[in-house]
Amino acid sequence: MHAIRLSVRENVLTNPSSVTHEHYQRLLTGSGRGFVCEEEGGLVGFAIADLEASNVFALFVSPAHERRGIGRSLLDELVLALKGERLVRVWLTTDPGTRAEGFYLTAGWTATGFTDSGESRFELRLDESVKA
Repeated sequence: MHAIRLSVRENVLTNPSSVTHEHYQRLLTGSGRGFVCEEEGGLVGFAIADLEASNVFALFVSPAHERRGIGRSLLDELVLALKGERLVRVWLTTDPGTRAEGFYLTAGWTATGFTDSGESRFELRLDESVKA
């Protein structure tokens, strides 16, 4: 997963050591949910949510596999799983001016402004019938 995370052209980690194997491990074995896409035995994309923070921690597709619907499929599966967790809304951030902004808007997410660090923030309301 980290190799894919480090291979992307947008939303590049300025400090690759800021996300560690332990981050992935904690979320995938405890307080999160995740999905992967594999082709020919190799990982080509992944999506992970942090249930405690109610956010999408990561959604990345290998640059060689972009624009084939993998990211949208991963996002759809992740959102479905988060609805099953009965979360009311989830959020995520991405770098401004990236294709990811359009991707999330097209997927029904709402732009809600910017974080203190300048990232674009998006939210998705999961179920109007669930009380916050």
